[in-house]
Amino acid sequence: MIDGHWLSVRRDDPRAFAFYRRHYSSLKNMRPWRARVTNFLGPGECVVLLSSCGRAVFAWQHNTIKRWDGQAGVCCTLFRNEGAGLSSELIHEADEIAWRRWPGERHFTYVRDASVRSTNPGYCFLKAGWHRCGRNADGRLSVLEVLP
Repeated sequence: MIDGHWLSVRRDDPRAFAFYRRHYSSLKNMRPWRARVTNFLGPGECVVLLSSCGRAVFAWQHNTIKRWDGQAGVCCTLFRNEGAGLSSELIHEADEIAWRRWPGERHFTYVRDASVRSTNPGYCFLKAGWHRCGRNADGRLSVLEVLP
């Protein structure tokens, strides 16, 4: 057990995969669903966190090879909170866990503005100390980051 809200789980944990299936980003890659594979992360090092109450998930991925999008650091590939507490607190705690694993690394994530119900997409990350740092190549996704 990790102090705070989060428990560390395996990258193929079926509970974490269930959150992934309910996240908008899962629509881009249906292959794992068809193959009955519950690992939703790509190659590289990862930390998958499940809240102790079972109502939130957070997944970090640190690529061991150069990323095609040119981003550097540790990527939040999945965050979904379905009632585990204040999202900004969960994100801040997940940042601390990732910095213990990968000291000094930049954290970043993508937010598809059109797929988020909020009028301020990424607000929970911004409240956790992150900031907007650009858009992806096609302009559909906001890039958010936090530095150590």
